Amino acid sequence: MMLLLFIPIGITVNLAEKIGKILENEAPLNEVMMYYLDFTIYFAHLLFPLFLFLSVIWFTSKLANNTEVIAFLSSGVSFSRFLRPYMIGATIIGLIALLLGMYFAPWASQGFNEFDYKYFKKGQKAVQDRNVYRQINDNDFIYVSSFNAERKQGQDFTLEHFEDHIMTYKISAKNIRYVEEDSTYRLIDYVNRRLGKTNDTIEISKRKDTIFSFDLEDLTPVEYIAETLSYNELASFIEKEKKRGSADIGRYELVQYRKWSLPISVFILTIIAVAVSSIKRRGGMGVNLAFGICIAMVFVFFDKIFGVMATQSDFSPLIAVWFPNILFGILAAYLLYNAKR
Repeated sequence: MMLLLFIPIGITVNLAEKIGKILENEAPLNEVMMYYLDFTIYFAHLLFPLFLFLSVIWFTSKLANNTEVIAFLSSGVSFSRFLRPYMIGATIIGLIALLLGMYFAPWASQGFNEFDYKYFKKGQKAVQDRNVYRQINDNDFIYVSSFNAERKQGQDFTLEHFEDHIMTYKISAKNIRYVEEDSTYRLIDYVNRRLGKTNDTIEISKRKDTIFSFDLEDLTPVEYIAETLSYNELASFIEKEKKRGSADIGRYELVQYRKWSLPISVFILTIIAVAVSSIKRRGGMGVNLAFGICIAMVFVFFDKIFGVMATQSDFSPLIAVWFPNILFGILAAYLLYNAKR
């Protein structure tokens, strides 16, 4: 019910902000409708644990205010038995969150971001297309001064091959383009310089078609690529990027670890919500909701702060993702212990 209430409110607020650009860019109605479907899935997945948290606080506070919790416990039901239905519900919702994160949210994220860059961020680029320098395997490094993803074409291309940290040959070309018809690369003003112990050999050609073990399109992935991949695809992508020496590994691993940490946070927030709201308070439900919103804000704050640290520095993505869960897990254990007493 909380999600159903949020969806129209979220769509209305976003539409009020974006309607000018939608009309200005003449976005087709079917694309706009698909965008808001993706928008709903994308943000519902991110906010799933928090909506559950507030829902549990609201529901349990109603029970407590009606003296139902006291009646439960006074009849001989243990607090652990009282907590069991909540944990069953959290398990079901955790599995849904896991399924969303693994498969449906990546699909929605791709459509959401593509529409965003197409109509709302016109002129902004989702890929690095200037001075691209990448390690493509253990021995080869490539460079292009500029790159066009649509044409699969790069300018001022060089490939340097090393063996035992010593360069053995260097290929350069004024232009490189991927030819899809025969799956080759066409090099213009091709130069291949092979370095020998006593002398070098140079091969020059006006145009040369050859094969390389990389895809130009893969060398400059879009900024949001990790969010658009299912778990297995993301794991393979990260392995490939590690071999290439990508500087964005922290960002990719952050997305990968969050696919597991988000369902776990469902259980932690459920326990906190039950422990906090199962006690009848003088201020009633308002006090419990205020306390719950504060905890939710602190949780989101820690999640964002550590996420930024992982993407912008050498801070471990694993610690960044799991630290809020560990911290709030300790808080959940403490609150549960006091609630049982």
